[in-house]
Amino acid sequence: MKTIEIIQAGTIQLGEREKPQPKAGELLLKLKYVGFCGSDLSTYLGKNPLVKYPRIPGHEISAVIESKGENVPENFVPGQAVTVVPYTNCGQCTSCKQKRFNACRYNETLGVQRDGAMAEYVVVPWQKVLADKELTDLELALVEPLTVGFHAIDNGKVTDSDTVLVFGCGMIGSGAIVRANLRGATVIAVDIDDDKLAVAKQMGAHFTINSLKQNLHDELVKITNDNGPTVVIEAAGNPITYKQAIEEVAFAGRVVCIGYAGSEVSFATKLWVQKELEIMGSRNANPSDFDAVMKYLRTNEIDESLLVSEIVEPEDAPEAMKNWAEAPGKVMKILVRF
Repeated sequence: MKTIEIIQAGTIQLGEREKPQPKAGELLLKLKYVGFCGSDLSTYLGKNPLVKYPRIPGHEISAVIESKGENVPENFVPGQAVTVVPYTNCGQCTSCKQKRFNACRYNETLGVQRDGAMAEYVVVPWQKVLADKELTDLELALVEPLTVGFHAIDNGKVTDSDTVLVFGCGMIGSGAIVRANLRGATVIAVDIDDDKLAVAKQMGAHFTINSLKQNLHDELVKITNDNGPTVVIEAAGNPITYKQAIEEVAFAGRVVCIGYAGSEVSFATKLWVQKELEIMGSRNANPSDFDAVMKYLRTNEIDESLLVSEIVEPEDAPEAMKNWAEAPGKVMKILVRF
């Protein structure tokens, strides 16, 4: 079968591997669309410490069931349209025992610690497969990336009385904007790209700030009456925005960190203590987040072109990845069509 493989940092190419066969408890899926994630870009750039090469990337999945192994429930049948929860969980670590499976100590994500779905076929345990009769193939590929932002809003305990600032308006930030808006919060989107801010506005942001062109602090003073946002979502993965999150969040506020900064971040602990902040990480997503995103996509008409920058064939995927690496700020989502 045809595959897309990152051979080493800076080298991505088409490959060939044998078509997998489902074992007991597994489903064989035929891929429709697979999205390139920021973690895939990091792998291509040689900045992902969790990856060993060569690696097939991809965990944002739209597929149909091709066949199944033994001991798979009868409700899974060939031809069903599905998406996939691409994480593993051990069931025994402290996270799993608290039912926070997304933060399993021994998690292996498709395309990161193990080969992913950038291929014509993939096998997965049936427990990780979510079938849906209403969502389109394209919408199914958008489910997983949106869940990460949904999960961050859940971690931030956002309600309709909150003002939520989201740093970074890519796919992850977009998910956070949507979820915060659904919960009735006032949403402020911050980015350095006007096109992404325009998308953020259409996804539910009430205010937008281009922090490259506008003074972030002054704008927040005006919007929040000098109180600051009660919740800050860091989805940019930048040392500058990590510091700004601590500086700009309201007293007794919450900071939820999704993005991985490329270098160490230092900030004055005075603000952390003086403001009595809650600062937490947010990783992957839980089953409830997948349910929430799929419900949102079923009940809301969205223009997928807002979130999908480009759809390419497998043969064009290496070039698309190279172009993304050269201008990462301009891309929302690249999908590969199989």
